[in-house]
Amino acid sequence: MSRKPLQVVGIGNAIVDIMTRCDDVFLAARDLPKGIMRLIDAAEADRLYAAMGPAVEISGGSAANTCAGLASFGAEAGFIGRVADDQLGSIFGHDIRAIGVAYDTAPSTDGAPTAKCLILVTPDGERTMNTFLGASVELGPQDLDRDMIRNAEITYLEGYLFDPPEAKAAFHEAVELAGAAGNKVALSLSDPFCVERHRAAFRSLIQSGVDLLFANEDEILALYEVSDFEEAVAAVRQETTLAALTRGGAGSLVVTPESVTEIAAVPVDTVVDTTGAGDLYAAGFLYGVAMHKDHAACGRLASLAAAEVISHIGARPEALLEDLARAEGLIATA
Repeated sequence: MSRKPLQVVGIGNAIVDIMTRCDDVFLAARDLPKGIMRLIDAAEADRLYAAMGPAVEISGGSAANTCAGLASFGAEAGFIGRVADDQLGSIFGHDIRAIGVAYDTAPSTDGAPTAKCLILVTPDGERTMNTFLGASVELGPQDLDRDMIRNAEITYLEGYLFDPPEAKAAFHEAVELAGAAGNKVALSLSDPFCVERHRAAFRSLIQSGVDLLFANEDEILALYEVSDFEEAVAAVRQETTLAALTRGGAGSLVVTPESVTEIAAVPVDTVVDTTGAGDLYAAGFLYGVAMHKDHAACGRLASLAAAEVISHIGARPEALLEDLARAEGLIATA
């Protein structure tokens, strides 16, 4: 069977993460809600950066992290996301290409600077994300690599990017392009606050053009405006052909209209940093789908990738996920 040029193309925010450790007192003193992502403006980003301790810079963005995970599995992945023609934009472009992800979005020469996310990691591994979206929110239909989308088996959309009208238009065009080519579309809800802002639009998109939905427990409860997880599972079974619902240490569920498959979390000795756990879960699951694995195997690959990324600082894998999957018998030995 011939393989298409790309297995997955991700579309999302192109962000450089600036990560540091802090304690709960630091968060409380600045009224920063622990463990969530919030949007900030350029002035607040500058103030918070000045108050942070020594930091590590690494290219990030939810869908970009997922693409990095896919590359670590050995998949052919591409990414579409907007940066500015500045230092952080150059860092982002270099980093994502260096790990083997196709990235050809032209940098903007005017407008906002490259996006950055100031990530504060507390001793319990929780991450508090303060994101200045910068140039990434200026992504529009003009930035789409239409051939890349047409030739990718799966187009993966990052819910974080659903706010700006131009980005939303780009999403809808990408869904149409993928559907017309007979390819699959996957969507991550990204954050419960994204869901609160775009509930109706998300549900319309899910019902009309999404083949695979990713959400954590808070996000799926917000989507259906319920407080009971089982009720949310029943609702998602009515609206999707396939969904992967994560529950942290309690594992995840792979949900279809016909079945619900429980996936155990892969244990780790110490949770160091939960940044990127959902992104890497998506990477493993998408890799499994692209390799035509059954749902249980997709879930196990996803849990393996999530476990690797929470065992260290940073939202991208340090170990080669392909090697870990081979060691666990989840993919064939070379």
